[in-house]
Amino acid sequence: MEFLIEYGLFLAKIVTVIVALMVFVGFIFANREQLKERVQGHISVTRLNDRYEQFKETLLEALMEKHEFNQRKKQLAKEKKAEEKALVKRHKAAAKEKASKGDSSVAETIEPQRDTASEQTGKAADSTGERKRIFVTHFNGDIKASGLSHLREEITAILQVAEAGDEVLLCLESPGGMVANYGLAASQLARVRSAGIQLTIAVDKVAASGGYMMACVADRILAAPFAMLGSIGVLAQLPNFNRLLKRHDVDYELFTAGEFKRTVTMFGENTEEGREKFQSDLEEIHVLFQHFISEYRPKLDVAKVATGEVWFGQKALAMGLVDELKTSDEYLTDCAKHADLFQVEYKEKKNIAKKMGLAAEAGVESALTRLFSKLTAWRHHAQ
Repeated sequence: MEFLIEYGLFLAKIVTVIVALMVFVGFIFANREQLKERVQGHISVTRLNDRYEQFKETLLEALMEKHEFNQRKKQLAKEKKAEEKALVKRHKAAAKEKASKGDSSVAETIEPQRDTASEQTGKAADSTGERKRIFVTHFNGDIKASGLSHLREEITAILQVAEAGDEVLLCLESPGGMVANYGLAASQLARVRSAGIQLTIAVDKVAASGGYMMACVADRILAAPFAMLGSIGVLAQLPNFNRLLKRHDVDYELFTAGEFKRTVTMFGENTEEGREKFQSDLEEIHVLFQHFISEYRPKLDVAKVATGEVWFGQKALAMGLVDELKTSDEYLTDCAKHADLFQVEYKEKKNIAKKMGLAAEAGVESALTRLFSKLTAWRHHAQ
């Protein structure tokens, strides 16, 4: 019996050493991979027109008779070939005109038509028959605006190729968060407008606080009927444990240089002067927020909506917070008939550690969601 116990302890030690070595090697490998990821990030482009067409063809194949579907495919192939030939002819004609009249005169005849077309969704971009291009990207915001690192890369990539008459569509979902982070995210979108490219933002669920700070930069804001918008205000809250510490004879000492280096703290005794200064800082941020919105939406009565309230789509439209009630799906499928849609996404290669972390996070989130749903159902059943 003693032999078995000693043997078991020996095995336990061996396993412990092996696990420790694996963790150590994994840590080194993960950090090495993380450094590689900084240069391995890449831009992925998906042509959404092809995706929608594939959906359509899949359904038609199931609904139509086989011979009818094959005939349709042949007819579409002929039409596509004819369109390509016509496009080549138009390009040749434009090149001849350019050669005969010179660059400046051609620019004068072509560019105004392209600019006019950009004002209305889904019209041809210029006289050569080229379709309008819409670059689509997504931003799902959290309190830290973590998607900012990807957004800035996507905007940079798009601006390398975007021209007058093109459009950028951002599908935005965010309840807001840190002021500096969302201020920078809004500044990234301002780069699009500064480049003379039309910017449209679609909100399907929520664009509140910092999320609306981003949305207001757009030339046009679309919102789903039950999307939540607004919350133009500033929030800060923190607990104070000073009385609890005093009750247990724990002293908390804070050393600062500068009268208002620290106004309120979690562990120290807050003064009325400190609270007033902190509130004054919040009011100043709120004023900056309002000025920022006024700059991009001058027709909006900012004083009326800057109360911190949230409005649903219908009310938001009536108050001037958005320009049209439409979901991003509806807008994209409408545009796909007359424009080329390119979804632009910055992707990073994730190492094993990150994948495991994301899987664990998703598992916890899923478990909590199921628990919340069960509690809600139980409460309704009890009532």
